[in-house]
Amino acid sequence: MGSGHVLAYAFDVFMQLYTAEGFRERDAAVLIMTNNLFGLEIDKRAYQLAYFAIMMKGREYNRRILSKEIRLNLHQFIDSPEIPNEYFERLAEVSPYSHEATITLLNQLTRLLDQFKNATEIGSILKIEELQQVDLDQLDQLIESFETFSNMDVLYQLPEIQTKVISILNITRVLMTKYTAVTTNPPYLNKMSSNLDKYVKKNYPDVKTDLFSVFIKMNSSMLTNGGYAGFMTPFVWMFIKSYEELRSFLITNKSISSLIQMEYSAFEEATVPVCCFMIKNAKTELVGNYLKLSDFKGGMPVQKEKVLDAIQDKSADYLYQTNQNNFIKIPGLPISYWVSESVVNDFSIDDTIQKLGDARQGLIPGNTNVFLRLWHEVSIDKVGFNNHKYSDILRDQKKWFPYNKGGAFRRWYGNLEYLINMENNGYDIQFSGLNNNYRLRESRLYFKEVLTWSKISSGIFSMRYLPEGTIFDIAGCSVFNVEDKYYVLGAMNSKSMSYLLGVISPTLNYEVDHINKLPIIFSTEETKKSVRTFVKSNISNSILDWNSFETSWEFKKHPFI
Repeated sequence: MGSGHVLAYAFDVFMQLYTAEGFRERDAAVLIMTNNLFGLEIDKRAYQLAYFAIMMKGREYNRRILSKEIRLNLHQFIDSPEIPNEYFERLAEVSPYSHEATITLLNQLTRLLDQFKNATEIGSILKIEELQQVDLDQLDQLIESFETFSNMDVLYQLPEIQTKVISILNITRVLMTKYTAVTTNPPYLNKMSSNLDKYVKKNYPDVKTDLFSVFIKMNSSMLTNGGYAGFMTPFVWMFIKSYEELRSFLITNKSISSLIQMEYSAFEEATVPVCCFMIKNAKTELVGNYLKLSDFKGGMPVQKEKVLDAIQDKSADYLYQTNQNNFIKIPGLPISYWVSESVVNDFSIDDTIQKLGDARQGLIPGNTNVFLRLWHEVSIDKVGFNNHKYSDILRDQKKWFPYNKGGAFRRWYGNLEYLINMENNGYDIQFSGLNNNYRLRESRLYFKEVLTWSKISSGIFSMRYLPEGTIFDIAGCSVFNVEDKYYVLGAMNSKSMSYLLGVISPTLNYEVDHINKLPIIFSTEETKKSVRTFVKSNISNSILDWNSFETSWEFKKHPFI
């Protein structure tokens, strides 16, 4: 709940609802504080600020609120304390239940306390296991029966332990309750502590990529049927492959009621690409409202203005009303809400890159400063050019070999600048002790003829043809054994393919999986022949252009000479 900003805003919303129903403000304030607002926090100072903020909101509407001894449903996580056997013995003595029922409840309490051993680190994503609401009610009654403490109880610090156990039961009740509305700006964290990382992988394996995705899944499970959950998170979950299971969960089980994709630097205090969205715990609102504000610069005032304008004017060109079932038809299930029906249908075409070729990521050299060089930095006598198969590395007894590292935007041919040290089958990479992050994979494909692209781009996608003779990199992803390679290369460098790639991966990170799923539409034989001729001509011109400058190892002389 942080320091209570969302809770304070919700207080005012509830006040409007109560007064609209005829409640007096001073009565409504008490009801809101005791029945409507719930929050959990791991940070003590944030918890104190939130508690103070809500008490002051109550005081705003009811001057006597501070004398009413109201206890808010706001709690700070605590770790379970070390509990002596004397505490359980005293609970057994005062229990209002039978001996058998008491033993069962004490065992449940022990298991619950075990789950809170790292509660201050795990926080709100804590999963309460093997405990039902009726069990929690009985545990409350059991603990409440322990009211009078003897001198020995005080000596064993049982009153302090009792207070902590009651706090844990209160937190447990908040975690187990179902809510009509849940809203949060969850923590963004993908590098977790050891304890938290193990817990997330065990309990939320399908959304373990980042802590915010765990919160999305967890908060969704806290809703009543038909309830709503609102989030503000990074928008990477909408597109990146590692969040595909999260998207599948939401699309299959929930309704994305509304979503606002903000401009990249909407929050001036922190440049984080965020979106705000609301999901409904029911499949009754398949058509959601989506706002794309990425083109509107000027910070939050401009973003707010555009949202209000779209609410008033449904014809705004940045407002989209999309059926979320369309996302299922697109490979990877991206939340590409701006895509037309005709484009969605294009992805149902059977011919894809995956069926027409073998797309792969190449090796990872690890320490690039040691094992990669620009071709003009080494002796040309130690470079193995014009190799055709992996065994040529050993045959030629060379040290450096042409390396396809991706590179800047360039179509048809080029970006051949680097060499890699693969002497003696990459001995230095593997055994020099200077490298612990290498992957010498897909060696059977080294030196093959390929269609290649740069995995990461800052603009338009581009694909190039490379003849035999290069080793390919993880950033210089490649397609091998392509059926009708010239036609496919022409299609991949077209405007329509760039658009389709933008649907699958708007983040400009073009993984092998993205390329594999692109549809290739084959035309008539006459058109295909024309495309092949055009592409071959472009490759020839690009080769001539690349070799016209000294950055190419095939350079002979400048074309102006």
